[in-house]
Amino acid sequence: MHRVLISLGSNCQQSVHIQWTSERLCTVLQDVSFSRKLWTADIKGSGHWYMNRLLKGYTTLTASELEVLLKQLERETGRDKGRVTIDADLLLYDKERFHLHDWPRTYVQQLLPDVMDEKSLSQLIKNK
Repeated sequence: MHRVLISLGSNCQQSVHIQWTSERLCTVLQDVSFSRKLWTADIKGSGHWYMNRLLKGYTTLTASELEVLLKQLERETGRDKGRVTIDADLLLYDKERFHLHDWPRTYVQQLLPDVMDEKSLSQLIKNK
């Protein structure tokens, strides 16, 4: 089993899309932990508000298979350039980090303690 950390964000029907995607991911992840949901302003200054959430879980999928699934979920919700129904990104697969530009973002830093214990967090910091 592989430990994964996934970030979710939505600026359109936020609660609906975050919940739907969370439920879908529970079909391929085991022992899932959810962060709380956090509202953030768009980092590009568009005026849109995003709802964000992190999920930690375990899967038998490869990182590539999981990334394909995440992009499929984005398409299924009707995501397009102006309307982010769901943004689903793989942040961590075992010890490998993805989307490095997302890690320092405030919402990620605020939500990480919701899904990772102190020991896991300190190991992540050491392995930067």
